[in-house]
Amino acid sequence: MVHVLSSRVLLRPTDPEQSRAFYGGTLGLAVAREFGTGPDRGTVYFLGGGFLEVSGRSEEPSSPGLRLWLQVADAEAAHADLRARGAHVLRRPLREPWGLLEMWVAGPDGVRLCLVEVPGDHPMRYRPGV
Repeated sequence: MVHVLSSRVLLRPTDPEQSRAFYGGTLGLAVAREFGTGPDRGTVYFLGGGFLEVSGRSEEPSSPGLRLWLQVADAEAAHADLRARGAHVLRRPLREPWGLLEMWVAGPDGVRLCLVEVPGDHPMRYRPGV
């Protein structure tokens, strides 16, 4: 069994500056740490219970199947904020048949982000014995 102590998603963007502008500026993710110098330097962002590392450079965009799932407290507020910041919102927040409020945003290199609000009445919030 592997005992995981920490985790992060690693992104190797085709345009590191564009990716840092999006994740740090448009999304407003806080920086956990930076390393290296120059345009290919690494930036690690806080991502809720994990981290997102944008570092290095790739000749090709990330896998077309890559998605980031980000839980937010208020999907409508996130929608308004991201639109005001110029994000390419693919779909406004909608309640899915499984009860979550989900919106979709396009990130650099074809990465799609699902911003999710877990409503107070959703079973994900239920904790037996609490």
